[in-house]
Amino acid sequence: MNSPDTDTSAPGTDPTCSAKGCRAAAVWVLAWNNPKLHTPERRKTWLACEEHREHLSRFLDVRGFLKDVVKLEEWVQPEGSERQR
Repeated sequence: MNSPDTDTSAPGTDPTCSAKGCRAAAVWVLAWNNPKLHTPERRKTWLACEEHREHLSRFLDVRGFLKDVVKLEEWVQPEGSERQR
């Protein structure tokens, strides 16, 4: 899945929607967490275009995974949510 932290300095690497087969520009960040696998502060991210934001949000929400939906340009990675290496 695409991540808002993807390096976009190279040409043609603008963030794209995480929906299967979609190549539209990402507008939204869907922050989620699977409580069976991740610590409470950890946030995984999917990117969504306008068309797929609702569908992807619903997919995560019915599973109890969705934590936040924010505009891509406003996204700030929460402290402590990075993967521990």
